Amino acid sequence: MTDFLALIAAKYNYWLYIVLMMIGLYAMIAKNNLIKKLVGMNIFQTAIILFYVSIGFKHDATIPIIQGDHGHGAAHAAIKAADYINPLPHVLMLTAIVVSVATFGVAMALCVKIYQRYQTLEEDELRMRLSEK
Repeated sequence: MTDFLALIAAKYNYWLYIVLMMIGLYAMIAKNNLIKKLVGMNIFQTAIILFYVSIGFKHDATIPIIQGDHGHGAAHAAIKAADYINPLPHVLMLTAIVVSVATFGVAMALCVKIYQRYQTLEEDELRMRLSEK
């Protein structure tokens, strides 16, 4: 039992991301307001981005820039690739952040248009009004 608790304590960041993902998923599924659904989607995306950034973290590692002079020392430093952080997860998550912001902006613009036309953002009322037509 203590081993299991030690495992949970050692990986607390992953548990935090799971909780954030579940909060976002709950908001997307259970909430009736379109803005609340969008906020839930943003929380879900942020949890995934944080997860990928955290798995790219490495203790006692440095950025992937060769230190030292550019002569013989540079070739020796490049051989120790295990001492460097893998930049790929961080670069991919920068792209994901841009996509997330763009998606949120388009969704907010659609919500504004829906509100201007139907005077509500509640999903049930929208469904009822659309079925009347």
